[in-house]
Amino acid sequence: MYKEFNESLILDKNKNSISILTPKDFSFKECLVFLARSRNEVLHQVNGEYFLKLIKIENRLILLKVSSDHNQLLIEFPDQNPSEEIKVAAAAFIWELFDLSRDLTEFYQLSKDNQMLKLLLDQYFGLRVIGIPDLFEAFTWAIMGQQINLSFAFSLKRSFVEKYGESFRWNDEIFWLFPTPDGISKLEVSDLTSLKFTTRKAEYVIGIAKLMTEGFISKESLNRLNSYEKKLNKLLEIRGIGNWTADYVLMKCLQEKSAFPIADVGIHNALKNLLSLEKKPSIEEIKKMATKWKGWEAYVTFYLWRSLYS
Repeated sequence: MYKEFNESLILDKNKNSISILTPKDFSFKECLVFLARSRNEVLHQVNGEYFLKLIKIENRLILLKVSSDHNQLLIEFPDQNPSEEIKVAAAAFIWELFDLSRDLTEFYQLSKDNQMLKLLLDQYFGLRVIGIPDLFEAFTWAIMGQQINLSFAFSLKRSFVEKYGESFRWNDEIFWLFPTPDGISKLEVSDLTSLKFTTRKAEYVIGIAKLMTEGFISKESLNRLNSYEKKLNKLLEIRGIGNWTADYVLMKCLQEKSAFPIADVGIHNALKNLLSLEKKPSIEEIKKMATKWKGWEAYVTFYLWRSLYS
């Protein structure tokens, strides 16, 4: 991965930017559709053909403007001219965000014998699983989304971020960072229930924040486990983390392409629509279908979700 990443970088020391060469099977346009799916998103802003996102590198708030030009992602730094090291770190964040190290050749070959996948892969060609590189954000967002609609989940996230996250102002706009586990670990359950978290969800989020702050779980320690199954089992030990939440975190943060949140209602609705079924398929029916996707369940899931919005 690191060799591919380093070879993809284009750094012009005379410009306040850095570029990443992208694979041929990458569509920034398709990825922007996903990033723009909610007007209530608080952690980035999509403006036409680019998006703005605040990240933190070496304890500094860094605002990124990301656009695409001739098979390259252009990352600009509109508010400052950071060091070369920070520019490379910012590019690494975007590289991970868009899963650019993934060779999708095998995934696209799945469509040869499956009409539904052919339709999806042709229509959304170049879409990649867009990740959540921060583990605590991935946990919290997954817990927020448990058994509620997406619109309310985005409202809950905005309230949470604007209450406990860091902010940065540029051009009369405010940009936000997701709260840290250290800060959230010190809260009481009532602090989050006042933001419309349920008591259980508040307990889960604070509990995970404490586990991360105390070093019991981290992205690094999870990545050291050498199989999807070991990572899944480790996550399932955490209070508040069931199979759907664990697979969501594995898919979005740990880039496990075998992760499959099979109980997800979006998967069921998408399959019903695409296959023109009278009712949503059962879990057993989906398991049977998914034997043809083995090893790429996360990517098929992401494309199924993509089919649900214009």
